[in-house]
Amino acid sequence: MPVGILINVLSVIIGGIVGTIAGHKLSLDFKQKMNMVFGACAMTMGISTIVEMKNMPAVIFSVVVGTAIGLAIHFGDKIEFLCGQMEKIVSKVIPQKESDLSEEELKSTLITIIVLFCASGTGIYGSIVSGMTGDQSILISKSILDFFTAVIFACLLGAVVSAIAIPQFIIFMILFLLAGVIYPLTTPNMIADFKACGGILLLATGFRMIKVKMFPTADMIPAMVIVMPISYLWSII
Repeated sequence: MPVGILINVLSVIIGGIVGTIAGHKLSLDFKQKMNMVFGACAMTMGISTIVEMKNMPAVIFSVVVGTAIGLAIHFGDKIEFLCGQMEKIVSKVIPQKESDLSEEELKSTLITIIVLFCASGTGIYGSIVSGMTGDQSILISKSILDFFTAVIFACLLGAVVSAIAIPQFIIFMILFLLAGVIYPLTTPNMIADFKACGGILLLATGFRMIKVKMFPTADMIPAMVIVMPISYLWSII
């Protein structure tokens, strides 16, 4: 049962509604400082899973090679393009809220939250772990962050933020179902290394949120595809 996914989707819907209705009451300083707290929470989630790592060389190798692959094939750019197409569809269904931002800034902001909610390492990682092990904690923790993030972004964009929950549900459910097929082929060490790899992505995401360093988190996603095979090979060598 994809409880974590359902909770995550509802958090975005409700957060978007709350932000649309009451967001104008929040000051800019409040929004900026809360975003820093969200980043710290994301890093905490990452660290808590990195410590479960069993084969450090395999995980490090996977992150480096996976990121290199992502950069080489412009994986992050492809995700951004898909998000741009999604933004066009969503904007036609739900008109954007009037804002002081320019049209280009509004588009950029909407694409950013589509990536954050639908294509972030946290969501992909949490959905796969949920399907593999039934552990909902990552997605539930992400839901708390997503709720407040949706509130803040809805202050600028309005109810369009809630609509992003639709593609989010579709993407996460596909990952959840695929994970159920993969899990019987795994070992405890492979799963631990997979979680650790996801933790590194969470850590990088946290640094992006607090704007310390803009890690290419979308380009790092291929690392999560190759980490389990490499972990298995490392264990038998």
